[in-house]
Amino acid sequence: MRAIESSSVTIRDVARRAGVSIGTVSRALKNQAGLTEDTRQQVLRSALELGYDTTNLRPNKLRRVSFLTSRLPDLTINPFYSPVLHGVEDACRDEEIVLSYTSLRPGDRAVEIVRRHEADGLLCAGYFEPKLMERIAAIGLPLVLIDHFAPGIASVNMDNINGAKKAVTHLLQKGYQRIAFMGGPNHHSIQQRLYGFRQALFDAGVPADPTLEMTPDPPFTPAGTEAAMRQLLKLEPRPDAVFVVNDLSALWAMQVCLEAGLRIPEDIAFVGFDDIHAASHAHPPLTTVRVNKELLGRRGLESLLARRTGETMIETELIVRGSSVAKNFRKQTKK
Repeated sequence: MRAIESSSVTIRDVARRAGVSIGTVSRALKNQAGLTEDTRQQVLRSALELGYDTTNLRPNKLRRVSFLTSRLPDLTINPFYSPVLHGVEDACRDEEIVLSYTSLRPGDRAVEIVRRHEADGLLCAGYFEPKLMERIAAIGLPLVLIDHFAPGIASVNMDNINGAKKAVTHLLQKGYQRIAFMGGPNHHSIQQRLYGFRQALFDAGVPADPTLEMTPDPPFTPAGTEAAMRQLLKLEPRPDAVFVVNDLSALWAMQVCLEAGLRIPEDIAFVGFDDIHAASHAHPPLTTVRVNKELLGRRGLESLLARRTGETMIETELIVRGSSVAKNFRKQTKK
């Protein structure tokens, strides 16, 4: 069989000859993971028969990226990753990269699902069970974690420790002393926020009280959060402020206090984390630690394209609103 003049042969021609997608041809010719050996050899034979010029390949340029998250029982309980995905999408458009999205459960066949997306690189956002994370990493594609951390894998995270310290220091400066912490699952960002909470108390000379550290069960759900808040209100003396590790949980906890007849912030103050859209529309509006979620996504793609290693950190900003600003007035009226 006579080969076609190589300068006129495109990757689409090779895909048509091999009976596979363009993405499969690209991965086969770049010797990337995610293909069976039979498929790889089929593509190579077709390229050879057609006389495809392999200098057309751009091995450092990703063409297709898959954005992966863990599947949640109720997608409405975590509004954080939608703007992160928007940031990735905008960056992919700028770079002319095709973006796909899927969510994975711990028991899913991650390799098969990712292979169907024909991705050249992966962005994993949020917490993944360790075994699932191992299966994803074993695929062998370029990989960056967003709002997660695993040794040896590049990641992009917000500055959780300093963000939490800003939140708690703000409460201390307003005169609050008995500050509770409402946490979540054993996730990298949650543990860092707990560390920042404790560090802020230590720096201010405020003794730590383990009874004020509460983990809802189940975490990040209305039922778990509301039960945890009721437990905090039963303490003697009860907390006069609560730092909650995400805004949605803070809003649920605030509702419990309002239903109990407490005034916010006169009787109990709240600070959240993330600055989701609903935070500024609460009654009262929620003080929170703002995370630039779109930038988080954009930096994730930039790290993937640049093949960065290690951790990239995004700064946070304290946004002060009505849920935490009346303590000084309360102190003055007591004198």
